Amino acid sequence: MSNKRDYYEVLGVEKNAEQTQIKKAYRKVAMKYHPDRNPDDKSAEEKFKEAAEAYEVLSDEQKRARYDRFGHAGVQGSGGFSGGNVNMDDIFSQFGDIFGDFFGGGAAGGGRRRQPGGRRGSNLKVRVKLNLQEVAEGVQKKIKIKKYVKCQPCTGTGAKDGTAFSTCGTCNGQGQVRRVQQTFVGMMQTTATCPNCKGSGKAITQSCSSCKAEGRVFGEETVAIDVPAGVHEGVRLSMSGRGNAGEKGGPSGDLLIEIEEKQHEYLHRDGNDVIFPLHISFADAALGTSVEVPTIAGKAKIKIPAGTQSGKVFRLKGKGLPSLNSYGVGDQLIETRIWTPKSLTDKERKLLEQLRDSDNFQPGAQEGGKGFFSKFFGG
Repeated sequence: MSNKRDYYEVLGVEKNAEQTQIKKAYRKVAMKYHPDRNPDDKSAEEKFKEAAEAYEVLSDEQKRARYDRFGHAGVQGSGGFSGGNVNMDDIFSQFGDIFGDFFGGGAAGGGRRRQPGGRRGSNLKVRVKLNLQEVAEGVQKKIKIKKYVKCQPCTGTGAKDGTAFSTCGTCNGQGQVRRVQQTFVGMMQTTATCPNCKGSGKAITQSCSSCKAEGRVFGEETVAIDVPAGVHEGVRLSMSGRGNAGEKGGPSGDLLIEIEEKQHEYLHRDGNDVIFPLHISFADAALGTSVEVPTIAGKAKIKIPAGTQSGKVFRLKGKGLPSLNSYGVGDQLIETRIWTPKSLTDKERKLLEQLRDSDNFQPGAQEGGKGFFSKFFGG
C-alpha cells in the first residue's frame, strides 16, 4: 500500500474542485514551501516536491480520472513527477510560470531562470496490444516510434556544431526582458521570457545544416514502455518527455499510450474475473468426471461431481486478473454447459428412449419426488 498522501489533501482542495481552484491551491502551497523562502529546509523542499507531484496529476484531466479511480497506483509508471522522479529543475521548468515573478528574477524565482528553449514538441499517441497473461503479470513493451528527435550535430540547439551563437541583443544575454508600466496602484515591473531568444540569452549566428536551425529531425526511436499489471481496454498511460522533440532545444512532448486487449482464444474477461464456458456431455454431467481447463497462466484440472446441472459455475480462486491499484485478484469462473448431440445412432437412440420414461430422468424428480410435468398437470 502506498504511503503517499492523498493529492487533494496535499493541495487542500475538495475532490470536485475545478481546475482554477486546483491551480490557485497549488500556487499557494508552492509559494509557502518554495526553497527560496525556506533555504536548507529539507522538510519544506519535500513538501514543495509533493505539491508539484499532486498538481502534475490533478491538472491533467486524464491522469486525474485514473487517480480518482485507482489511486496512486493508477498514475505510477506514467512518467512525469508521478512516475517517482521529482526533480527541482523540472518543477521550475514546467510549473515555474505559476509562481513566476514573486521572487524578483524570472519564472522560477530566486535567481533560477526559466529553462531556455524553443517551442515544446507535440504529444504522440500509440496503441499497445496486450494478451491476458501480459495484463495479469504486467510487461515491458519495446516499440519503435517514428517521430521528431533531437538533432545530434547541433545537440538540439539549431546552431552549427552547437556553438555558433552570439549574445542576444534584445535581452543582452539575460534571457528575460523587464517592462515597467503604470497601473492604478503605481508603477509595476514585470519580467517575461525574451521573445527573440526564447530565454536562452543567445542568438544563432550560423544555422545547423542538418536540421535547418530547427534543432530536430524526423527519425525513429525505440521506447521501452512499462505497463503495470491490471490494466484494461481503453486505459491510457503517459510517458513525460517521450513525444516529439521540441524546436531549438524546447522540451519534448509526452507519449500517450492507449491499451488494447487481444481476445483470448478460450477465456472471456468480466472485470477482474475471467470466464470459461465448459461444454460437457450429459453422461459426464450425470456420472461425474475430471476435466482440464485453460487458465491465464496455463491449465488446471477440476472435478465435475455427479449430477452437475447445466449452468453450474465452478470457481478457481485467484486465477483471474489483478486490480490496477494492486488490491485483490479476480477469479476464474467455469460455467458448465450440457452439450446435446445433433444426431444419434440407432443404438444411442434406443438407449435414450429406454431412459426417457424413467421417473429419475424427469426434470426436478430428485428434488420433489415428481417430475416437473407431473406436478404441473397434476399427475
